[in-house]
Amino acid sequence: MTFSICVREEYEDDDGDTQHRFGVAVTTRLPGVGTLCPFVSENGAVATQSLVNVELGRKGVEYLDDGLAVADALDALLNADDGKPERQLHGVDAEGEFAFSGEECGEWFGDLVGENYTVAGNLLTGESVIEETAAAYEGGDREEPLAKRLIDALGAGQAEGGDKRDDLEVQSAAVTVATTEDREFDPYYDDLRVDASTDPVQELRETFRLASEGQETALEKYAEEAENAEETASVESASEDGEA
Repeated sequence: MTFSICVREEYEDDDGDTQHRFGVAVTTRLPGVGTLCPFVSENGAVATQSLVNVELGRKGVEYLDDGLAVADALDALLNADDGKPERQLHGVDAEGEFAFSGEECGEWFGDLVGENYTVAGNLLTGESVIEETAAAYEGGDREEPLAKRLIDALGAGQAEGGDKRDDLEVQSAAVTVATTEDREFDPYYDDLRVDASTDPVQELRETFRLASEGQETALEKYAEEAENAEETASVESASEDGEA
């Protein structure tokens, strides 16, 4: 399932409290990767790929939610999986990182573990794909939303060559982000998928832009309606006081 990146970031919310956010982004030369590979919760992020076993991702995040360390959780799942030699599995939690690539994954395959992130890929044009993905993430502007920076990281890996199966035109990409912060509104762009396209990373980037604009427009609209409702209620209240 081509290449993906999992990340953990610590940040301060508007009240000055420490929070963590986790994200996964993935792209492949097959349709529907968003249903198979990326898994995320407020406790961590996991990507399962190569010969995909979706349960490794689902149970991996469940184990993180139960308090297991990412290395213990994912290693235990792999050791119980008969298909381990054909799997790639990697992820992060609040304190660590883990990456595994089985020896029977398709060439080129490999993984990279950095500070607060992991990258892995198979059937790639070469190691530089995951290196450029990592470099783009590391060099991203932390003031921008994590989802956007993860899409940009995928774009860098794609530009470096990406998936070597150029005879497969139908591709897909996905990004998903979760946070420990209790927010009134979760951004529309924190869970996006392009399930079938000839240029999924670019379409994912455009979908992010539209989702971001859409949320901003919606919030402005409802804020204006709320303000108008308050003004109407104030006028009616004053009128009733006058009649009394």
